[in-house]
Amino acid sequence: MEEEMVQTQTTMVTTTDGEAAAVFKKVNRPVTLKFADVVYKVKPEKGGFLKKSKSEEKTILKGITGIVLPGEMLAMLGPSGSGKTTLLTALGGRLSGRLKGTITYNGEPFSNIIKRNTGFVTQDDVLYPHLTVTETLVFTALLRLPNTLTKLEKIVYAQAVITQLGLTKCRYSIIGGPFLRGISGGERKRVSIGQEMLINPSLLFLDEPTSGLDSTTAQRIVSTLWELANNGGRTVVMTIHQPSSRLFYMFHKVLLLSEGNPLYFGKGEEAMDYFSSIGYEPSVAMNPSDFLLDLANGIASYDSQEDPAVVKQVLISAFKNNIAENLKVEVQEIDMGPRRGLEDKQCARWTTTWWQQFTVLLKRGVKERKHESFSGLKIGQVLVVAILSGLLWWQSGITHLQDQIGLLFFYSGFWGFFPLFQAIFTFPQERLMLEKERSSGMYRLSSYFMARIIGDLPMELVLPTVFLTITYWMAGLKPKAENFMETLFVLLYSVLVSQGLGLALGAAVMDQKSATTLGSVIMLSFLLAGGYYVQHVPAFISWIKYISISQYTYKLLLGSQYKPTDTYPCGDTGTCLVGELPSIKLVGLDGRVLSVVALAVMLIGYRLMAYVALMRIGVART
Repeated sequence: MEEEMVQTQTTMVTTTDGEAAAVFKKVNRPVTLKFADVVYKVKPEKGGFLKKSKSEEKTILKGITGIVLPGEMLAMLGPSGSGKTTLLTALGGRLSGRLKGTITYNGEPFSNIIKRNTGFVTQDDVLYPHLTVTETLVFTALLRLPNTLTKLEKIVYAQAVITQLGLTKCRYSIIGGPFLRGISGGERKRVSIGQEMLINPSLLFLDEPTSGLDSTTAQRIVSTLWELANNGGRTVVMTIHQPSSRLFYMFHKVLLLSEGNPLYFGKGEEAMDYFSSIGYEPSVAMNPSDFLLDLANGIASYDSQEDPAVVKQVLISAFKNNIAENLKVEVQEIDMGPRRGLEDKQCARWTTTWWQQFTVLLKRGVKERKHESFSGLKIGQVLVVAILSGLLWWQSGITHLQDQIGLLFFYSGFWGFFPLFQAIFTFPQERLMLEKERSSGMYRLSSYFMARIIGDLPMELVLPTVFLTITYWMAGLKPKAENFMETLFVLLYSVLVSQGLGLALGAAVMDQKSATTLGSVIMLSFLLAGGYYVQHVPAFISWIKYISISQYTYKLLLGSQYKPTDTYPCGDTGTCLVGELPSIKLVGLDGRVLSVVALAVMLIGYRLMAYVALMRIGVART
């Protein structure tokens, strides 16, 4: 893996500026974006966990109309809660449910080919912190670019993006995160934009691309976007909260929203003249965006005593009287041009094969998570517990049979909890990344799922193997190789089943705290019903043992060490059959095949549950 990335980086160094510029040529399929009378409603639920009351529908978008041509950049302004992000999500094809109105792309509805040529940059930069800028963009290129390009050509595209977006100086720096120092916020935002630019999109949507950045960095990013639109023939739509004057006049068009209502749609440089014509102009010279946001909040001027609600209603009425009708006529009259781009033969759902997606995701996952998987803290935890267990059960031979079976049950308990809690965090931690990449159609869920599971296997299996190797011989269990190997097989088998349960809980709940609590309750129930603590279980609750991972594991571990004919010293001078010991007799040494089958059903079933739960992530929101 490391050698491959070094070769990749070496290749990228030799990429010329001419090759970089070639990627940012005009788009192959310019797209005219039209949206008419877009209305979106939600129905919030109120009440507690057990009782939910019905509430009235809330209208988020109230009949928004507009048009953005190739080569234009539309900025959507408005205060928080005005519906900017909701509209952007709807235009990007990521919103469904109670959405009404028409949204067309060259006169056609949203489709796979449009999705393939659409870039969507979320407000939060969802990136892997331990990958470098180069690795991030190369992995994205290998996943998103079609197989009509060779691997080397995809790497050239990644280099082109790095050069064009001014990321050359930080190409070998890691992205970083809240607790890991990496590149700056502006560079991180450019990496996010670069991931979408790799596909040379016809449509580019950005949610608050300048949020949290200083004015100079914000200026650079918007200037880059302006070049992508103006020189590349792309259609760029963004939400932006409070741009500076310099940024405001770079926008070809501006849409001002207030509580889901449009207050202005038109050229940026004409916005102030429009509001002046209807009687609203600033009392002092000020940033146009500040003035527009004041109006969207119902503040005509800070000296005015006018009711904000009245101001908003006047502005809404003025929009309907002065802009709305003309805008609808413009939307209907403008010709979309030839539609050949939408009928491109390369409209297959996936750009790469399942195997390509799997291998790239596996390499990326191993590269990102090796710091977590091979952490000294995790290894130290297992080693300390292993040594402590070995000392506590030191050379506990057949004469201390009760102690030996206690150790075997401890195996089933510790290696039920440990992989469970490791796996619970798997999908909640990656939810944002999975949502982002699946929404863009980057890969199949099945390829991601298999890569994630297989990538975690080495450490999931190495740690229990080391643990058993230490404790088995220290505790004086049967020294034969076949007994050790059978015990190891049972332990690893149990680890995989417990991991599956953790994956299912994490994927279903998608909240680390809730999933951990639920997992603790379930695993403790399994332990209590495992056949070691309680020997006389009431019939009405004895069914728990049939779904208990601990019970089946405990039974198989006992079978790996003892046979029904084995004896142990009991009383003063006599011997007794191992199978007659009450703790063992309750569980039994027979029926091991049934235990293997039961665990196999759980092994597959829990993972299927996790997969089905993940299917809801990254689809259009309702």
